[in-house]
Amino acid sequence: MEPTLTRVRLDWSACFPRGVGIRGLPRVTGAPACTPSVYGASGMRSRRGAAIAAVAGVGAVTTTLAGLVTNAVSAQSRWPTWLRWLQDHPWLSFVMLGAVTAGLTALLAVLDDHRTADQGPEPTPRPDDRADPPGAALVLRSLPRDTTAFTNRSAELDSLVRSVCAAQESGQTLPVHVIDGMPGVGKTAFAVHAGHVLSDRFPDGQLFLNLNGHTPGRNPVQAGEALASLLTAAGVPTHQIPVSEDVGAVTEARAAMWRSRLADKKALLILDNAASYQQLEPLLPGGSGCLVLVTSRKRLAAHEEVVLNVNALPPEHAVDLFVRLSGRPAGELDHGVLNELVRLCGYLPLGVSLLAARLRHHPSWSAEDLHERLVAAQDRLGELRAGERAVTATFDLSHRDLTPEQQRFFRQLGFYPGTDLDAYVGAALGEVSVVSAHRHLDGLYDDHLIDEHPGSRYRLHDLLRDYARGLAAEGDSMDHTQSVQRVCTYYLSALAVANEHIVRSGAAVPPPPEGAGQVETPALESRVDALTWLENERANILACIRRANRLSLYNTVIRMTVAMAPFLRQAGPWDQAVGLHRTAAEAARQVGDRQALANALAELGIVRRFMAAYAEAVAALNEAVTHYDAVGDRRGKADALNQLGIVWYLTADNDRAAQAQTEALALYQDLGYRLGQANALADLGMVWRQMSRFDAATETQSEALSIYRELGDRYGEANSLRDLGVVHCLMGAYSLAARHHQEAFDIYVELDDREHQAYALNEAGVVQRLMGDIQAAQAAHSRALTHFTELGDRFGRANSVRLLGVVERVSGDARAAFRLLEEALEAYRELGSRGGEASSLSELGVAHGMLGERERAVEAFGRSLEIQRALGDRCGEAEVLNHWGMLLTSSEPAEAREHFQRALDLARGIHCPLEEARALEGVGRCDLAVDEPARAEGVLRTAVIVYRRLGVRSAADDVEQLLVSQSD
Repeated sequence: MEPTLTRVRLDWSACFPRGVGIRGLPRVTGAPACTPSVYGASGMRSRRGAAIAAVAGVGAVTTTLAGLVTNAVSAQSRWPTWLRWLQDHPWLSFVMLGAVTAGLTALLAVLDDHRTADQGPEPTPRPDDRADPPGAALVLRSLPRDTTAFTNRSAELDSLVRSVCAAQESGQTLPVHVIDGMPGVGKTAFAVHAGHVLSDRFPDGQLFLNLNGHTPGRNPVQAGEALASLLTAAGVPTHQIPVSEDVGAVTEARAAMWRSRLADKKALLILDNAASYQQLEPLLPGGSGCLVLVTSRKRLAAHEEVVLNVNALPPEHAVDLFVRLSGRPAGELDHGVLNELVRLCGYLPLGVSLLAARLRHHPSWSAEDLHERLVAAQDRLGELRAGERAVTATFDLSHRDLTPEQQRFFRQLGFYPGTDLDAYVGAALGEVSVVSAHRHLDGLYDDHLIDEHPGSRYRLHDLLRDYARGLAAEGDSMDHTQSVQRVCTYYLSALAVANEHIVRSGAAVPPPPEGAGQVETPALESRVDALTWLENERANILACIRRANRLSLYNTVIRMTVAMAPFLRQAGPWDQAVGLHRTAAEAARQVGDRQALANALAELGIVRRFMAAYAEAVAALNEAVTHYDAVGDRRGKADALNQLGIVWYLTADNDRAAQAQTEALALYQDLGYRLGQANALADLGMVWRQMSRFDAATETQSEALSIYRELGDRYGEANSLRDLGVVHCLMGAYSLAARHHQEAFDIYVELDDREHQAYALNEAGVVQRLMGDIQAAQAAHSRALTHFTELGDRFGRANSVRLLGVVERVSGDARAAFRLLEEALEAYRELGSRGGEASSLSELGVAHGMLGERERAVEAFGRSLEIQRALGDRCGEAEVLNHWGMLLTSSEPAEAREHFQRALDLARGIHCPLEEARALEGVGRCDLAVDEPARAEGVLRTAVIVYRRLGVRSAADDVEQLLVSQSD
C-alpha cells in the first residue's frame, strides 16, 4: 500500500503533486541573452579540423623551441650544426619562444570566439539520451577546514573584503566574485580562507559545492543536479525538489526554488571548480544579501562578476611558505637553493607545500639533497604543460618516498570512481583491513597526498587524482576492473545492511553479494544511521554505477541499481532514479536477462508514477508484466499489477484500478504473500472509497488492517487506520473516524514520521469541525500547518491553509476565510492539484456569497463542479451542489431546489449521509420559500433525524428551530 496516495472526499484531496515557489527572482545581469546561430555540421567540422591542424603545428614549434631554450640555459650539451647558433644566442631563443607563444595565445582566443559565436552554449542532454546513469553533487553544509598551507595573499584578500563591505554598507547587491588561476595555484584554499574571514557577515549559513569542472574522470556536475544537492543541503526535503523529463524545465524550477529559499538571507556559497558560466548561472541566488565565490581554471565570460586573479606566489612568499612548512630554521637553509626549489615548483602553493613536507619528514636531508632528487624526478614528465611540470615532479618524488604498501594503496585510489572516501572504501580498494586503510589514509594525509574532510573522509586534489590515475594506468588493465568490482562489492554489502532498516517489514530486501563476508561495512544500527549513510554516499555510489557501466560490468550495474532502488523511492530526486533504472534496463538487455529487465521496468514505472507521469508509468509497468509472465515470476507480476492499479486509481479509472488490484490480490493469495495481500486490499479499499462504495471500502480496508497487524507492519497499520477514518467520516460515523485518526497519529509519533502526523491532524480536525468543536479543529489544522511548513511539504501546507479557511467560514468570518482560501487555491494551482483546486473553489463560492458577491460565487461553483465531475468525485459534486443551492434559496428557490434534489440523489446513491442531510434541509427550505409548508415539514424532520444520527448537533438544532418558528 502507498500511504501518501490516500484520497479523501469533502475536505481532503486526491494527489500529491509538486511545484516550485517563485518568491526569489533571477539574478539581474548587465546584458541581454543572445540567440546562438546554427551552422551546418560539415562546415563546422572543416573549420574545426583546420583550426586543430594549425594549433598542432604551432604547438610542435613551441615544444621544439622550449627544448632549445631549456638546453641553451642548461648548457649541459652541444647541439649539432645550425641549431648550435640558437644555443649560442639564448636570448634570441627566448624572444622567438615568446613570439610563438603570443601567436598561439591569440590564435586560441580567436578560435574560442568563433566557437562561441558559431555554436552557442553546449546543449544540455536530455535524460532520454543519457548513456550513463546520473551523477550527484556532494555539498558540504559548512566551509572546509582552513588550510595551514595558506600564505600571504593580502592584496587579493583585502580587495575581496573591501568589495563585500562596500556592497553591504551601501545596500547594493553583492556581486559574484570569480577566483581564477592555473591548477595548483591555491584558488580553493584562497576561497575557503576568505570564506572563514567573512563568515561572520553571513550568519544564515555557508555552503561549499565542488562542480567537478576539471576533475579527471568525472563529468562536470549538471546545473540541475547541483541545484538538487544545494536544496537538500539547505533543508528542502528531497521529495519536494521538482523533477521532470525536461532538463531545462526542471533546472528552471529548481533554480526558482533555490532563489526563493535564499531570498532575504545572508549566506555564503562557494562554487568550486566551475567549468563554465552556463554551469553556475542557475546556481546564483537572486537576493542581494548572498555572497558567491566561484573558483575556476577558466576565465569565465560573464557581465556582473568581480574577477580576482590568483596567480603564482611571488618568489619571496613562496620561499616563506616553504620555510614555514618545512619546519627548518630559515638560517639553516641556503637561500639560493630555496629560490631554485620554489622555481621548480612553478611557485605554486600546492607544489611548495608538498616539497616542504618532504624535507620536514626527512631530518637527515638538506635542501641541496631535495633539489637533486627533484631534478632527477623531472625525467619522468610527459605531456603536462610547463606550468604543471614541477608540481607533477613533486608528486612523483612524494610517491617515491612512500613505502611499497603505501604506494600500492595510493595507486589503487586512482581507480576510485567517487569523489570522497572513508576507510571502508579504502579497505575495499586496497584489499586491506579497515584498520590498515585508516593507517594508510592518515599517512597519505600527513604526506600532503590527500585532503581530510569532515566525517573522517578524505579526498584527492584534482592534480593528485590525475597523478594517481596515471600511476594506476601503468599497471594491468584488469586491475582497474577488479578494483571497481571490489568497491561495488563493498557498496552492495553495505546497502544490504542499510536496506534492512529502510525497507518495510515483510518486503523483499536485496540480498548481499557473493563475497560480502570478505569486506567490512560500517555499523548501521538504525533507520537514521542508514539514511544518513546513504545520503553521504549517494554521489559515490552513482559514480561507481556509472564506471561499472562503462566497463561493461552489466550484472554489477543491475545489482547496484536494485540495491539503491528502496532509497531512491523514498529520498529521490526521482528524475535521478529514472535515469538509473533506464540504465539498469539497458544493462539487462545487453546480457539478455529478462528477469532483471522486468525488475528495472517495474521500478521505473513506480518512480514515473511518483512523478505523475502516468502514461509512461503504465507503459513501463505493462511491459514489466509481460516480462514477468515470460519468466514465470508470479510475485513480480502481482507487484507490477498492484502498482498499475494505483496508477489507474490516481487517474480515476476506477474499473481498471479495481480489476488490477483484484488480479494482484488473487496472485498474492495463491503465493501466500501476506504483505502483498494487505497492500492490494488497502489499495482496493481506496478504489471502493473513490467509487463511493463505502461498505466495500470498509470491509477490504479492515481486512488489510488485520494483516498489517499480524505482520507487525506499523506503517501499513497506520495508513489503513487513516483511510478507515476517512471512510467512516464520509459515512457520518464521526466518533469512530476520530478514534481511527488518533490511533494512526499515535503510530506515526512512534515511527517519528512528522509528515504523516500532520496529515492525520488535518483529518482529525475535519471530524472535530463536523462535530461542532471549532476550537479543537482550528488547533489541529494549525499544528499540521506548522509541521508542513517546517518540512517544506507545500501540498500538505495548502491542505492546512484551506481547512483553516473552512473553519473561519464556519465561524462566520468570511473575509478571513476568503484570504486563506485564495492562498490555498494559488498553491494548488501551482502544484497542479485539481482536487485541491475544486475544493478551494467550492469554499470560495460560499465566502463570496457571504460577502454578497453573487456572480463571483456562481462562477466559483461552476468551475468547481466542472472539475469534480471530471474527477468522478460524486461526493464532492454533491457538496458543491448543496453550497450552490444554499446561495440561491432566498432569491431563486425553484432553481435552488433543483440543485438540492440533484445533490440528494447523488448522496443517496453513494451513501453519503452528511450531504444527504444538507440536501434534505435545502429542499425543505426551498419548499417553505414557495409556500409549501406541509411538504417542507416532512423533509426537514428527515434532515433532523440524519443530523442527529451523525452527531451534527448545531445543524440539527437550527432545523428544529426553523420548524418551531413555522408552527408558531
